[in-house]
Amino acid sequence: MSGVVAPPVDLGVGIGWRPDIAGFVAGLPGLRFTEVIAESVHAAHPADELLALRDRGTRIIPHGVRLSLGGAEPVTVDRVSHLAECAELLDAPLVSEHIAFVRAGGIEAGHLLPVPRTRAALDVLTDNIRRTCAELPVPLAVEPIATLFDWPDQDYDEAGFLTEVLARTDALLLLDVANVYANARNRGEDPLDLLDSLPLERVAYVHVAGGSERDGLYHDTHTDPVPNEVLALVSELCARRDPPGLLLERDGRYPPAGELRAELDAIADAAGLPHVT
Repeated sequence: MSGVVAPPVDLGVGIGWRPDIAGFVAGLPGLRFTEVIAESVHAAHPADELLALRDRGTRIIPHGVRLSLGGAEPVTVDRVSHLAECAELLDAPLVSEHIAFVRAGGIEAGHLLPVPRTRAALDVLTDNIRRTCAELPVPLAVEPIATLFDWPDQDYDEAGFLTEVLARTDALLLLDVANVYANARNRGEDPLDLLDSLPLERVAYVHVAGGSERDGLYHDTHTDPVPNEVLALVSELCARRDPPGLLLERDGRYPPAGELRAELDAIADAAGLPHVT
C-alpha cells in the first residue's frame, strides 16, 4: 500500500443531513460535521442548505450507496466520478461507501446486499476499492453493513474479512456500532467480542442508529430511537481509543426536534464529548 492517510480527528458529534430535517441540522450551532447521501447531491445544483453548512465550516462527508464495491463487476466510472465531484464541491475531508453489492448482471437490487466472505469475493472487493481510491481526491472509508443472514461456506468471519480488506487497501473504516450490535445479536454472539476483533485504529468516523426487533431478528431501521445497548457500545469504543466523530443516522419517521436533540446529547454523553446543542 502507498500509505494509509490518518483518519480525521476531533469531529465531535454530528447528524446525517437529510432534506426533511435540513432546518434542524442548520439550527445546530455547535455542529462540526455532517454526512449527506452522495446520490442525493446534484453537483450542478446542490442544495443551498448544504452549501451554507460548508461555508460556515461544517465538515460534510459524502456517503455513497450505489458504488457496489462488493459486486462482481468493476465499479463504474460515472459513479466514482460523482463521488469525487461531491467531495470537491463540499470540501469533504473524506468520502464513504459500503462493503456491499447493489447490482449484478445489469440489474439494480435497490438494496445493500451482503458480500460473501470468501477469498474470491475478497479479491474482487479489494480491486474495486483500489480502483475507487485511485480516482478520489480524498480518502475513502468503507462501512460493513448490517445483515440478517450470512452466506454459507465462508472463508472468514466478519472481523477477519474486514481486517484483510483494510490490510490490502488504503481505505479507512466507517464503523457502524448499530451494525455491530445487530450482526452480533442476530448471530447470538457478544457484540463486544466483534468490536474487540476490529482494527479500531483505522476508524475514520462512526455511525450510531436505532433499530427494532421483528420475527426474532434485530433490524437496523434508522427510524427508531438509538437503544441503550448501542449507546453502551459507543462508550466501550471510546474507552478503547480516542473518540472519533460520531454521527446519528436517521432516515425517516423523524421525531420532534427535542427528541433529536436528546439523542445527540445521549451519544455525546456516552462518548464523553461536549453536546452539539
